[in-house]
Amino acid sequence: MQRLLYLLLYPIMWLTSVLPLWLLYIKSSILFFLIYYIVGYRKKVVRSNLQLVFPDKSKAEIKSISKKFYQHLCDMIFETIKNLTISEKEVRKRFQFDNLDLLDELFAKDKSILLMCGHYASWEWSGILNYQNPYRGFAVYKKLDNPYFDRLVKKIRGRFGAGIVANTKIVSTLFRLNKEGIKTMSLILSDQTPKLGAFKHRDTFMGIDVPVFTGTEELAKKLDFSCLYLKIRKVKRGFYRAEFVPLAIESREMADYQITRLFLSEIEKQIKEEPQYYLWSHKRWKHRN
Repeated sequence: MQRLLYLLLYPIMWLTSVLPLWLLYIKSSILFFLIYYIVGYRKKVVRSNLQLVFPDKSKAEIKSISKKFYQHLCDMIFETIKNLTISEKEVRKRFQFDNLDLLDELFAKDKSILLMCGHYASWEWSGILNYQNPYRGFAVYKKLDNPYFDRLVKKIRGRFGAGIVANTKIVSTLFRLNKEGIKTMSLILSDQTPKLGAFKHRDTFMGIDVPVFTGTEELAKKLDFSCLYLKIRKVKRGFYRAEFVPLAIESREMADYQITRLFLSEIEKQIKEEPQYYLWSHKRWKHRN
């Protein structure tokens, strides 16, 4: 059944991916109308999250942010599909980095990097970074139950040279490569919701007390890696810029959970400035106090 589902959907996805982006954005607008007005996909979750973290905003403001979020979400869906066939030249034009020289400086200092990222703007085209720096690049993902779609996700996200590693294997992979003297840079989505009973620390995120993911910080300290925040901005539809924000160049010198706090503070600033680009459909605050 899993193979049949893949065989049915993959040709549709591939044929969609070869369409020009201007046409995909028209399709995105149609999808927005269906998801927002007809299906109402997770509208209660989105509204609840927005009302929780922005208690001072009016109903009209919450509704406006919600609509803009769904428009952005639909764009992301088609941008991800486009990743199947998009050219390197096109991605370089649409996803640009501001301070790549920082990576060269850290490489010269013999430092590997953990690149902390949040569910903000879009990270799907960030893989083009692997062609623009001296590091061996990795991206961490959660393995899918369907093995056919799991391979597809790895293919899509690894098109520009990144090694796609499951979250259950990234620790052993980085320990091995570090022992071999290979300098790596790994992208980790670090604003996930930890499972109850499987977290070590709580902190505030957007003013709400929640369990926080500390695995990136702990790994950095064990391996003496530097931690950077990948600050991604949506410039306009289909165009992004990213900046590397230092969180801890010498991670072992930082107090416990300080790196995690710095990361949360950075993504909070972006959310407050342009809230429509955060992933509000995720139940990020479900374990709040």
